[in-house]
Amino acid sequence: MSQERTEVGSLGEFGLIEHLTKNIEFHNASTLIGVGDDAAVIDHYGKQTVLTNDLLIEGVHFDLMYTPLRHLGYKTVVVNVSDLYAMNATPTQILIGIAFSNRFSVEALDEFYEGVYAACARYGVDLIGGDTASSQKGFIISCTAIGEVAPDEYVKRSGARKGDLLCVSGDLGAAYLGLLLLEREKKIYLENPQIQPDLEGEKYVVGRLLKPEARKDIVEFFATAGIRPTAMIDVSDGLSSEVLHL
Repeated sequence: MSQERTEVGSLGEFGLIEHLTKNIEFHNASTLIGVGDDAAVIDHYGKQTVLTNDLLIEGVHFDLMYTPLRHLGYKTVVVNVSDLYAMNATPTQILIGIAFSNRFSVEALDEFYEGVYAACARYGVDLIGGDTASSQKGFIISCTAIGEVAPDEYVKRSGARKGDLLCVSGDLGAAYLGLLLLEREKKIYLENPQIQPDLEGEKYVVGRLLKPEARKDIVEFFATAGIRPTAMIDVSDGLSSEVLHL
């Protein structure tokens, strides 16, 4: 992040929005109107529309002591499009609302949106709107993701039946190990700031926490292979709890 500090108040709300969205690029023909009007307009041309929303709150869902803002922006998009993939849908648009205190500069918000735009490019989604507001303390993020699916091709949680094969894509537990590791290093650092964190050899588990990826590849594989699962669910809250929802 730049060492310069530009106060958000020097731009004003509309100046800040223009600054943060000036480099938006659209990836989808379904995006008709994006940022800059009172509301966005999309047209999925006969496909069904799937929507999801997540809140990310500082101190609850992330710790900025060890979470780079660029990674946080990326993760904000990923955790939302992951829910769309779990419905067998293709993500197309997102809206992001943020509330932040005066401890965040324009440069800090630039870093956050760098991550947002990187994830948008990775998953082919368009940022079409959102909101900004002040917060008494901390950083609050609301993200709504929109996707499309062929008529009645969405997959619900409730479709599983007795005798179905239960499969998990990828491996489990790495993000939790990354969290435990970073919390341990944070505790050590707070007790003795002279000791710098040692994350040698831990890139994989730390990366799974700070910069996760959605399983776009799995949904694309299903489409290519002509497979339609009876049920799917995102397991970001853990396997044991999610299985109970099937």
